Amino acid sequence: MSRRRLRPDELELWNLVASSTERLPGRPMREAPKPAPKPAPPRQKPDPLPAFSLGDRATPVAETHDFYGTTADRLKSAPLNMDAKAYKTMRRGKLLPEARLDLHGMTLDQAHPELIRFILMSQTRALRLVLVITGKGLREDPHDPMPRRRGVLKTQVPQWLRLPPVAQAVLQVSEAHNKHGGGGAYYVYLRKRR
Repeated sequence: MSRRRLRPDELELWNLVASSTERLPGRPMREAPKPAPKPAPPRQKPDPLPAFSLGDRATPVAETHDFYGTTADRLKSAPLNMDAKAYKTMRRGKLLPEARLDLHGMTLDQAHPELIRFILMSQTRALRLVLVITGKGLREDPHDPMPRRRGVLKTQVPQWLRLPPVAQAVLQVSEAHNKHGGGGAYYVYLRKRR
């Protein structure tokens, strides 16, 4: 059996136990093993990474919120596709719509096909400016426990006018002048039929 060297903590424990014992009679006294000198504490290596906290060197970014905006804001920021002079006249309410479609009281399922039919029929009849009345939507009830979207048709109609099959017929969509319905109606300027 091979002898192994005791670790410093084992040697310290052995010396503690050996000091509490008495020698048996008639036996010679053996010397207790001498404790090995305590090794010097290891030299600490320099920390390879300096102290840091997350985001110290990051440049602060200004908070930017890209809100979708209202339907009216999106229509105002849309590019102008028609004659600027005619657009200005239309926005002032000086151009009279040649036809009108009233979507009041309709559901989305009823209004969408009716709008498509109206726009395509108006282009077939060579009309240029039509009025689509959506209404402003129901007023919000402050005591209603469930929030409801206000003006669903008002929001959906401009989106439907950008989708096929009517997108090829529509040149410009704009909110109507107050005398033609204001925020509850849209001017739809149609392309000439080829």
